[in-house]
Parts: sequence; structure tokens; C-alpha cells
Amino acid sequence: MNKPKMATEKGVPSNSRVLMLLGQLERMNGEAMMRDVETARQVTAKIFHLIQTQEKSGKEVMSKGSSGMEVILASLENTRDVQTTLNILYILSELLTVGRGRRVGVFVSKGGTGVLFQILITASKELPPSEELMLQLHSLLAKVGPKDRKFGVKARLSGALNATVNLTKQNLQNTKLLLPCLQVLRVYSTNSVNAISLGKNGVVELMFKIVAPYSKKNTSLLKVALDALGALLKSKTNARRAVDGGHVHVLLALYQDWHQNDTRHRHMLIRKGLLVCLRNITNIKLGRKAFIDADGMRILYNSSTECLPVRTLDPLLNTSSLIMRKCFPKNRLPLPTIKSAFHYELPHVPAVGPVAQLYSQPPGVDDVVDESDDNEETDADTENDTENEEDEKDQRTATLHLVKSLCPFDQNDDIETDLNKLHPKKNPGRPFEELRVYERFFLELSEDFQGYNFEPSKSASSTSSSSFSSTRSSRPIIVPTAQALSPKHVPITSSLEDRNPTKGDHKPPSPSVPAPAPPAPLTPLELDTIHLTKDQDRKEEAHIPSPDTHATLSSLTKAPSQAQMLEQDLAHVLECVSLEAEGALNTGEEVGREVKQEGSPVNATRHIQSPLLLGGITTRRVGGGGGSNWGSDCGSEGAEDEAGEGAVLEVPDTALLLPLHDPDLYVEMVKGTHSVPQYAEVAYPDYFGHVAPTFREPLQERVYGVQRSKIFQDIERLIHPNDIVDKVVYDLDIPSCPVIEDSGESLKFNSQFESGNLRKAVQMRKYEYDLVLNSDINSNHYHQWFYFEVSGMRVGTTYRFNIINSEKSNSQFNYGMQVLMYSVQEAISGRPRWVRTGTDICYYKNHFARSSIAAGGQKGKSYYTMTFSTSFSHKDDVCYFAYHYPYTYSTLKMHLSKLEALRTSQIYLRQDVLCETLGGNSCPLLTITAMPESNSNDHICQFRNRPLIFLSARVHPGETNASWVMKGTLEFLMGTSPLAASLREAYIFKIVPMLNPDGVINGNHRCSLSGEDLNRQWQNPNPELHPTIYHTKSLLQYLAHIQRAPLVFCDYHGHSRKKNVFMYGCSVKETVWQSNISATSSDLQEDLGYRALPKILSQIAPAFSMASCSFVVERSKESTARVVVWREIGVQRSYTMESTLCGCDQGKYKGLQIGTRELEEMGAQFCVALLRLKRLTGNRNHQYLLDLESDIIGTQSKVVSSSPTTYVMEEDEPSFLEAIDYSAESNDEDAEPENELAPEVQENPNHLDQLSDCETNHRD
Repeated sequence: MNKPKMATEKGVPSNSRVLMLLGQLERMNGEAMMRDVETARQVTAKIFHLIQTQEKSGKEVMSKGSSGMEVILASLENTRDVQTTLNILYILSELLTVGRGRRVGVFVSKGGTGVLFQILITASKELPPSEELMLQLHSLLAKVGPKDRKFGVKARLSGALNATVNLTKQNLQNTKLLLPCLQVLRVYSTNSVNAISLGKNGVVELMFKIVAPYSKKNTSLLKVALDALGALLKSKTNARRAVDGGHVHVLLALYQDWHQNDTRHRHMLIRKGLLVCLRNITNIKLGRKAFIDADGMRILYNSSTECLPVRTLDPLLNTSSLIMRKCFPKNRLPLPTIKSAFHYELPHVPAVGPVAQLYSQPPGVDDVVDESDDNEETDADTENDTENEEDEKDQRTATLHLVKSLCPFDQNDDIETDLNKLHPKKNPGRPFEELRVYERFFLELSEDFQGYNFEPSKSASSTSSSSFSSTRSSRPIIVPTAQALSPKHVPITSSLEDRNPTKGDHKPPSPSVPAPAPPAPLTPLELDTIHLTKDQDRKEEAHIPSPDTHATLSSLTKAPSQAQMLEQDLAHVLECVSLEAEGALNTGEEVGREVKQEGSPVNATRHIQSPLLLGGITTRRVGGGGGSNWGSDCGSEGAEDEAGEGAVLEVPDTALLLPLHDPDLYVEMVKGTHSVPQYAEVAYPDYFGHVAPTFREPLQERVYGVQRSKIFQDIERLIHPNDIVDKVVYDLDIPSCPVIEDSGESLKFNSQFESGNLRKAVQMRKYEYDLVLNSDINSNHYHQWFYFEVSGMRVGTTYRFNIINSEKSNSQFNYGMQVLMYSVQEAISGRPRWVRTGTDICYYKNHFARSSIAAGGQKGKSYYTMTFSTSFSHKDDVCYFAYHYPYTYSTLKMHLSKLEALRTSQIYLRQDVLCETLGGNSCPLLTITAMPESNSNDHICQFRNRPLIFLSARVHPGETNASWVMKGTLEFLMGTSPLAASLREAYIFKIVPMLNPDGVINGNHRCSLSGEDLNRQWQNPNPELHPTIYHTKSLLQYLAHIQRAPLVFCDYHGHSRKKNVFMYGCSVKETVWQSNISATSSDLQEDLGYRALPKILSQIAPAFSMASCSFVVERSKESTARVVVWREIGVQRSYTMESTLCGCDQGKYKGLQIGTRELEEMGAQFCVALLRLKRLTGNRNHQYLLDLESDIIGTQSKVVSSSPTTYVMEEDEPSFLEAIDYSAESNDEDAEPENELAPEVQENPNHLDQLSDCETNHRD
């Protein structure tokens, strides 16, 4: 070793005693040290004494600029005297004990680890080796090891591994020396290669000789031995060795012993160490079998149950829970096939893709579970178990953040890096001759309005509505039953379907047209009077009214209590209703209780048949409306009369509460709706309608330990099988008899109505039910949307419902979202509304196996459970549960019909049928603008040259919130306020309010009847399989051809894993900034106008969050509406507007769950933002452009300087006191980045549960 020259730091006195001694030691290095052994001993002893007694001496040696460490290490390397070596080791031990790791880092950087290994090898050759020397060496190595990243490699290459192992074997009874040896072995074992090598040398068996039953002695030694053993057992080879040696039984016995004797919980770390060993052994299939055979489930379950009351024992509970869930035998979903229970034959099957695979699947193949599916996982899975280990989680998180900070531009491989694709090029794609047929949908661009009377007057519909409404509530209204026409033969009376799409229909409807009933003459809510700044929202905490409350926002702002007064008045009118049992039910019980009072206003009620049945199909309700039975084979006792009539209900006339709702009209609309299962029922919530509650519904606080308690209840099914009922009570796979008859001890379920989704219900315990959702038609997955009916409940009893085949790895149900419930008893008492409900809600991975067919080819994956508990307040109630506020296709048709009746002579409204869907349902297209002031050339020219706004919604059926936002937009556009009038005068609106009617009708979550995500078909839509997308794109291509591309295109969506409302847009500049591609300044030239609309929305809409917006273009989204319209049609302002399904975490609605009132308000605010956009762009406001520029620069600097980017959706939720553990296996999904914008991009694929492309590309 080269002799270092002693240096002193500025400010350190040159006559410092310790530095003088170090200088003397430096001069002795080499042969002098070997000759003058006694002097070397004295000098090193003095240095040790100074450092031990004077803190400043240590600082002088370790100070920056000092070469003291080099001198000490050189002396250690050169000396051959044991005492001198010991003195230097004492010095190092004293120096490295303080300094918070910085000194250890210096020691490692100077090559200290290698020197120590060299001394260890030399000393181990002495027989017998010096005990004190070995003790000091291993103590130092134990301190240095965790700080040296190459420690394991150095130990293996130097031969130190065997030296430490041999020393350990020779000193099993010498606890003083054994402890540091074990500490070093623990560090060695963290290296996987070392762990395998040590296992071959018998170290696993050696550790089992050291671990012992409960004792108050040598607990530190035992703790370190268990840590080393746990690290060794991470290797599959060592885990097999432990199983073969029968050590699983030993570990369980030891754990039981420590659990029973450690009553004061002073040795929790030893108990945790034993559990970690078990956890690592059970990462292999052999280990899980040995654990089950050794009765490990019962042992851990019983010990965990006893630990539950003690909060400090949570680490034990978490690890025990993980082991039990991992070893819980994988169950098969209780289904014959994972394909949808409903079948629809496609006109032709795509050549490639998931649908092609589905159709090419050989008959007889079991697609529910794989042949061998016992939690098998890849090597990477088992070698990378980081479940519930906080220190390892922290290490992993730190590593990920380090990688991100080092490579800020390489985080997302999904970012589009092809500049040719990033620059939008107008590419209409089809010759104009083909597109000319779409001219008929743009009559407003050629209409000359000759022969029109432009005198302002009330429309015919307005004048006739009052006389109609005065008589309609006085007559009983009977919902059609089996005597009526079959749905297939019902005359379509909807004005939407009567209309010839080639003819413009912008006149007020004539009274002779058989149109649906117009609304009562109540003033609709003028959403356009909403506040335009969030500051005002903060000042004025008035209730947010909805269009359903017939009051203007301004009036509510002045009198905050008016909304409550309105509801009280309505409740007073509606409280006098009755539920009379006029027909005998199967059980012979009354349908409900008498609540009618004397003098109740008759005109506020209507009489309906119970249940609500459509004609043509013999159906009847069993047990007070608990489900439908089709055919006559489903139980024969107590049958109703042949006419199919049930009890007559006298219920509130919700048309008085909701201006756009009419129950009779709704039923008529349902008759013209075609479903694959040919539904014959109307769900009560869709019939009665929904009046948004005036009270706030806060995000639910998560109860500590709720997930763990639910998991333990699941594990109890295996421990105490005698408590399990396991009785199927509802099954769509038995189409002739989905409702299973029983003695009345079970709930009754039903989902056979429009938008319903529940495939199977299994009663597991007396008050607990497992629910299985139906796949999308022509698909074998997408289980998220649910909507079903429950009856036969007991009042005050808490029921637990588990939806057991969810697929996403995370959900807002873990972050405050609740399910929605609709009570029929509440509705007939004057409160027809969906309310958030449910307690003990959580979402976690379960023990139901997902086949490789369902998981995109991956084996060993599981489904997830969404569980909630609830109780019921009313006897003989019928309740409905839904994922989000339902909005059916028939509801849309009803709303459009009612909106048409709101039209005045100043409004140009035309409804066309864009096309027919696969299922034979019409896809409506709306045109809304203002009528020209006159038919003069100037006015007609101004009319035709208005910019176009193109809006669409509900391409994904499960995102019902998109329809509620669209409802708010439509109502605003049809409003009478000056703002609405100005907006109509500013733009021509083309609106497709429901792009996927078939999916909505049949209860799908994501797909159409083609089994494909329609928002992934925009690049090349098939006119047969994707007609709505094909024709909508054709409309846009036609506009591009005639140089009238829309100013704004916006597709309304819902988001399942983020809060607030936000937008995705398209920007070349922001995409390039967040990738590593090189681009010239000319490549980055871009009009910043794409940011204007979201910026305006962030200023005026309380639910909107600019921080959640992203304008990055991803490869996986190149076939979505947003990107295709931007790239091919050339619409710069092309957006997806995402609305949360959960709630808000910022602004006025922070901490609240979102409701229809807020969603409709968002739709109206979008309109107001368009009006402000017109004013900003029309005035060429340069200041607003500068503001947008500064926003982008701020975004860019934020992206570069921080680890998460705008496009990587890290889970944006606060951590709970209880760690959310999604895993039932060792390959833990909580390592998965919750990346909504580019979900298929993963930092570490080995940790992830990558789904088939249909889920991974699940946004937009």
C-alpha cells in the first residue's frame, strides 16, 4: 500500500495531539512497524485513549481534508502484531460508532471493508484464532456491512464467508462471539448468491440449532439468528431445504410457544422474525403444502385473533394475514364459464384480438380456472417478496424515486416519440364522395329559413303543457302489464324515432304529433347563472341546486334554506301515500304498511302496478318484489292471477319533482329499447327517478383494521366450515329460473332490467352474500359496473355483501367512496333518491383464482373483492344497489323527448338518428344553436358560419357519471337565460349523448355488443361492428372536408381511480418535454390554445382540478377519440373530460362524494367555459396567451424537478394508519404504479399483475 502523507485541515491546530500521534504512526508504516512493535502498540493505544476520552479528537481524525483514516487503514494492513491490530480495531470501532453513517461511508470509500476481510482471513488461519480479534473484526463488519453495497460480493470473493461460518459452528455456546458472527451472516445473506452458497454449507440447519423456545436469556442473539434465517429462506433453494428438513412444523411450534409465553409483548421482534421465516418458506408451493399439513392456518388464525385487541401487534397481524391468504387454497369462481351469461352472435368475428380468441376457444375448455393453479408464481415473484415489510417498502420506494430523479425523461415508455405522429396532419381518410351522404346531418349549414315567422312567440309545446299537466295527475296511471303489447311490437311514439333523419326538424312540434307528455310548467333550474369564480364559491356555501329543484341558483344563494324548504314542501305533499296489497303474494303477507292520512292530496300520487312489468312476457314477482321468475316452472305456490297483476301502489308523482322525468313516458321508452336478454321489467329507481339530496355526503373515513377484519372473516371459512351456508340464491346461468326458491331465510336478488348487472348471488353465512358480476357481452372480463335489486331483508340486521370477481388492482372504495342505494319505501314516502351507503368498505385481493385466459396469459393471478356492509330501515322494502348513479338508454330517450318540449322559437334544435347499433337501438344526434334573427342574408350568413362544438359521451357504459354531466350540458343549452342564449348564438353544437347504447342497455361496463372497447376503435372503425364510432368519425371527416372542423371536441368520461374532474388533451410540446427525444424549436411551435378551456374550467368549476390534467400523447391511446380527432381531423382542442366516480379532494367540494347535482353543474360549467373561451379568443387577448405560456413553463419545471410527472399517476391518496394490502400472494401488487394515463408502463414487471390489454389500456 502506498504510504499516505499526513495532511491537516484548515482550522485544525497543527500541534493537535492526536494528529501528532497519527503522523508518528504514518512514519512507522512498513518495516518499521514490524521492527518496533512496542512503539506501535503505545502509539495506537494513545490514539485510542484520546479518541475515547475526547470527542474533538475523533472529529479531527474524520474531518474533511484529514488523511487520518488512510493512515489508520495503512497501519492495520501492515501490522502483524495482534495487540496493535486490536488497538486499531478499537480505534475504528470508536470512530464509526458516531457520525450517523457518514463516517462509515468514508471508511468504505477508503477500502476499509477489504482490509477487514483480509485481516479476517489471516486471523482465521491461526489455530486457535484470537477470540478477541474475531470479536472486534465481526463487530466492525456488522457495522460496515449494511452501508457497503458490494459487501456480499467482497465477502464471497475474499473467502470471508467460510471463515465466518466455521467460526460460528465452533462457537455455538459462546454467545459473546456468536452474536457478532450472526450479525455478519445476516448481512451476507441479503445477497441472493451468498444465501444459496451459505445454504449449501449447512447454514440453514445451523440457524435452526440456534433458534430456541421461549426464554428470557439471549433474546438479542435469537432475534439476529431469525433475521439471518429469514434472509436465507428468501432463496427458493433454501426454502425447499427447510421444508425437506421438517422445519415448517418447528417454526410453527416455536411461534406458538413464544406467542403463549410472551404475554407482555416484549419480544415482538422475535415473533415477527419467526413469521418472516414462515412467510418466505410459503413463497414456494412445497412450503404452502407443508404449512397446511402442519395445521398452520389454524395456529396462525387463533394466535392472530388473540392479537387483534393490541394495536402494537399489528406487524404480527399483517404478516400472519399475508401467510394465511397466501396459503389459502385457490377457489374456483362459482361459474360454469367466465364468458357473459348473455350471448349475442356477431355478424362477423374480428380476425385478431380478444374477441377472436374468445370465438376460437375450443368447446369444453375450462376458462374459469387453470388445471394447476395453486398460487404458482414465477421465480421473480418469489425472490422479490416485499409484502408488508415497511423497511423493504421504504427501500423500494426510495429506489424508484432515485431512478426517477436520475432519469426524469425515461419514466414512461408509452409516450409517443415519433415526431411525425405528434404533428397533427389533417387526414380525412375517405373520399368526399363517400362522405357526402353525411350532408343531411348538417342542414343548418345550408338552411335558408324562407317562410319562417321570426316574431318572438311561445312555442306550441310551451302553451299546451300547462293544460296537459293540470289534468294528468288526476287520473290513475296503470303501468302496462302482461296484457299489453310485446316490446317487439310496441309502436314507437318517441319523437326521436319518428323523425326522418334526412329532414330538418327545427320547428316546434305540432300538437298533432303523438309526442310524449310535456313537463309541468315549472321553471327549470338555470344552471347558467352559476358563479364564475371559485372565490365566490368559497364565500357562499349555499346548497348546490340541480335542474330537478325548479329553482334558480341566484335565488338559492340569497336564501340558503330554500332548497330544504322546497324538499320539506314536497315531502309534505307526498307523505300521504299508501302501499296497499290488493293482490295476494306468494307469502300471503302484505306488501307494505298503511301510511296514508286523511285529506291527502290525490293529485300528488299515481297508481301503479307492482311490479313494473312490460307486456308480452309472463312474469311475476315473488315475495314482495324480490326478483323475477320467468316461465311457470319456478315454483307454483301462491301464483298471481293470469293477467300478471300485482299489488297496486299509490306513489308520488315524481314528474312534479323532476321537470325532465315522466314515469309513463319512461315506460313507453323502455318498450322501444332492445336488449339481448329481452328484459321485461322496469327498475323502480329508473321509473320513479332520482331527486338529488340536499344534504352533503362526505367521503367515508376508513375504519382502522377494517380490511384485516374482513380478510380474517374470509379465512374463517376454511377454519370453521360448519358456519358456511354456501347456498345459491340467484343465478342468471339458469335462465328459466334465476331466482332460487327458499323458505324465506335468504335475501332475494334481481338484475333483469335495463343496465342491470348481477350474475350470481351465493349466501355464505346467514347474513353474508358473495356476489358475482357478469362479464361484458362477447367478453370474459370487465367486472366493475353493478346494478341489482334486493328484497326480503330484515330490518336492523347488518348484511355483508362481497363482490368477488373485481379485476382492477386498486379502487376508490379504499379511499372514501361508498356504493349507492335506492329504497322504494323511501321513494314512495316522498324521497325518491339514490344515497351513498355502506360501512366497512374495502377492496383487496381474494383467494378466487383467475384463469390465464382471463388474465391475459398469466398464471397464478387472483380476483379482488369489494366488500361493504349495510342494514335496512324499512320492512317489506325493495332496495337497489349500484356502482354509480344509473342512467339508462331509456332515460336518455325520455330526457331528449322532454328537452324538446322546452324549446322556444329562438332555439334551433334538431334530433337525428345517426345510425342503428348492433342491437337495433338508435343512436341519437342532436344539433343545438340559436335561430337566426331573420332570414336576411347577413343573419343567415352569421348563422351558418358559427364555429362548431362537437360533444360525445358514454362510450363506456359503466361511466354513468358522463351521462349526468351531459344532462347538465343539454339542460343548460336548452335554458332560457341570457348566458344560454349567448352560447347558442356563438356556436353550433353537434352532440352524440350516448355512443354505446347497447352496452348501457345490457349492463356492460366497458364494451359494446362486439365485445370491444369502442374508444379503442377510432383509427379504423368497422361500420358493422362499431357503427356509432364509424358514423361519428364520418361526421367529423365530413366537417374536415368542408373546412368546418370543430373548434372544440370533447368526449365525456368517468374515472374510477382518481378524484375531481379533469381533462386529457394533446400537445406536441408537452409530450416532447416529457420524453428523451430531440426536437428543434420549429418542431415545438404550437398554439397554446389547447390549455385555455381547462384553464377556464379550473377558475369557474369547483370540482375541476387543473393539477390532474395532462396533455401528453401516449402510444396506447392513439386509437382513442381524443388522439384521433386531434391527429386526423386537426382539432387542436380535442379533449377527454374525466369526472370522478368518487369525490373531490380540493376546492369547494373537498372531502365530499360527488353527486348528480355536482355532475350536472359540471356540465353547465363546461358551457359557461365555452362562452368565456369565445370571448377570450375573439378579443385576441394576448395576456391570456402569456398566462398559458407561464402555466406550461411552470409545468415543465415541475416535471423535471420532481419525481412524479403529469402523466404518471402515482396513487394520489394519503396513506392510512393501516397499510392497504392488496395481496394474497407474494407478488404484491401494491408495488404497481397506479398509472391511469399509461397503465401498461411498469417500472418492475416482475412485481405486477399485468392484465390483458383490455384492462391495462382502460382509460380515455
